[in-house]
Amino acid sequence: MPDPETQVPMIRAAQYVRMSTDHQRYSTENQAEAIAAYAARRNFEIVRSYADEGRSGLNIAGRDALRRLLDDVRDGVADYEAVLVYDISRWGRFQDADESAYYEFICRERGINVHYCAEQFDNDGSLPSNVMKSIKRVMAGEYSRELSSKVFAGQCRLITLGYRQGGPAGFGLRRHLVNEHNELKAPLERGEHKSLQTDRVILVPGPDAEIETVRRIYRMFVGELRSEREIATVLNLEGTRTDTGAAWTRPTVRQILSNEKYIGNNVYNRVSFKLKRKRVINDPDMWVRQTGAFEAIVDTDLFQAAQTILAERARRFSDEELLELLRHLLASRGELSGMIIDEIDTMPSTAAYRSRFGSLLRAYQLIGYQPARDYRYVETNRQLRLMHPDVVARTIAGIEAIGGFVEVDEQTDLLTVNHEATIALVIVRCRSTPAGSLHWRVRLDTGLQPDITIAVRLEPDNRQIRDYYLLPWIDIGATPRLGMAEDNGILLDTYRTDDLAPLYHLLRRHPLERRA
Repeated sequence: MPDPETQVPMIRAAQYVRMSTDHQRYSTENQAEAIAAYAARRNFEIVRSYADEGRSGLNIAGRDALRRLLDDVRDGVADYEAVLVYDISRWGRFQDADESAYYEFICRERGINVHYCAEQFDNDGSLPSNVMKSIKRVMAGEYSRELSSKVFAGQCRLITLGYRQGGPAGFGLRRHLVNEHNELKAPLERGEHKSLQTDRVILVPGPDAEIETVRRIYRMFVGELRSEREIATVLNLEGTRTDTGAAWTRPTVRQILSNEKYIGNNVYNRVSFKLKRKRVINDPDMWVRQTGAFEAIVDTDLFQAAQTILAERARRFSDEELLELLRHLLASRGELSGMIIDEIDTMPSTAAYRSRFGSLLRAYQLIGYQPARDYRYVETNRQLRLMHPDVVARTIAGIEAIGGFVEVDEQTDLLTVNHEATIALVIVRCRSTPAGSLHWRVRLDTGLQPDITIAVRLEPDNRQIRDYYLLPWIDIGATPRLGMAEDNGILLDTYRTDDLAPLYHLLRRHPLERRA
């Protein structure tokens, strides 16, 4: 029996595991087994576990477990002396190798060493170790880049073969499964996905009523020269709803008027979001297109006529031309407002003026017009109203993409997911104090009391999304008005996220294994 006085004390350690879709050998169970064997050989006692399941390693966004680990280390509440990870790729396939090193440095700075249990070197700070670690970090990032290129090439090939790649079908269309012989199998409802690797998805015409509505939108736009906003108003007054059950807006009408899928074309790569980096709108010469891939529901000549009108309205005016149009409008109306500008079909939209001059008020100043009152608050409110339907629609699409079913209350915009959880979405404007600091004020709906409130914080320009807070009513509901600053401390920033991936992970249904 070992002498207690000579027995070496165990070293307290935490394990971090991350499961992605890379390969079965990277399952969290396999990682935990390898880490346990390493711990037994090296005299570690695992006292804490952090696990990110099904999370991308490209960045830290959505990796709640790694965030908690780093927060515990920073806040000095980590009750361990080491962190055990399967290998460098599980720590992350960061595209910048320095990001991986930075997160490790946070741990090491507080006396907590990171051990990579399946690597062929000890992370002991020696020259060979540091060289190998740097190479492995670069290789981990390069693996993701190569995989992204291969996946993109495969998706482009499927597009040219006429198969749909992700996303809802859209109003007037439906998704349909075909087998490897291009034989029709079964329609796919919203939120449903194919289950066989050999199956593919195509678009087919939807219900007759929706097809007629799409064609009518084109007739009103081309034949009657109505604006997108006028068309949306007509459809809403008639009680017609979009495919998501929401009211029609100018953007939803414009999407139908500009999308080539309605003439049967399969178009891909209009927007890029590769490797979790910034969303990029690509030039048309970068699009991947297969003409005549699906059955058209709109006549090609009618579609092209609509594109001509859209292009003319979107013609790029010079700064002076934009201001001259504004002067003429002021001379004819005697006053200016966002509503007056947007009512004139021949005028560029208020969004064009904000984009070119920074704000509508700045454009007013350049032509010497001073509104009778300060309209900045009104203009911001209008921008938020325009933004809200789009954010709600993208949130619904994300939930349906993971197999969720969403019902929308037309009166309150409250989302009910899988007949269980309720979600409210609030867009929160940013305010600057005289001292230059930023503040946000979130108003929670005490009447609806949703299970989760998604607070969408905006950047100082109140046009771009800064981040999200997923606020559970059970924790936050007692505070109907919540003030936020740039840094809110761990009690509130625990709920902060760069995107809605954590929400989708929370709402995803997970199968339970039956144990004997």
